[in-house]
Amino acid sequence: ISFFSGFGPFRQYLVNSSWEAVKELSKRGLGENINLRIMRLPVVYQKAKEQICKIWTTLQPLLTVHVGLAPSATALIILEQCGKNKGYQERDACGFHPEGACCVLDGPEKIESAINMKALWKNVSVEGIDIILSRDAGRYICDYTYYTSLYYGNGRAAFIHVPPLSESVTAEFLGKALQTIILAMLEQCGEQRE
Repeated sequence: ISFFSGFGPFRQYLVNSSWEAVKELSKRGLGENINLRIMRLPVVYQKAKEQICKIWTTLQPLLTVHVGLAPSATALIILEQCGKNKGYQERDACGFHPEGACCVLDGPEKIESAINMKALWKNVSVEGIDIILSRDAGRYICDYTYYTSLYYGNGRAAFIHVPPLSESVTAEFLGKALQTIILAMLEQCGEQRE
């Protein structure tokens, strides 16, 4: 099983491109050997964390890929290499921020993904959009979710930031881009297992 999540609406984004992209990906699929499950996470720290714990404890997926919306990204797809534990001061959709402003009390400062994003970034290209590499997912729900997933999944998680939807960046376009990127990720997982 491979598991994918996008996020629900927040702030002025009534339609969150991350969830639209994930829905589109699930329509396309990843080939018949991959059982693909999807979930929409709320933009709420505690609820997102509970859902992620559930994914890892009940489904134990080979890989979990979280997709988030980067409001600042204009037609960029951002591959995030690691999740950070501390610095979560910004309030979520319910007005809360996590206890101690961190993901996991006593957790490591940062956790790297088992996926080598740099290798992925060098080998994958998507026509019509730039892909960049990042080591900072932004200390909001995205980064929080990523760290939590890396923590419970022993690094078998990945995070991809996608831009807001626009005339040139449609849900179909993002779904297709995700498909290309994730197939390359799964190939990397296969190589690591051998």
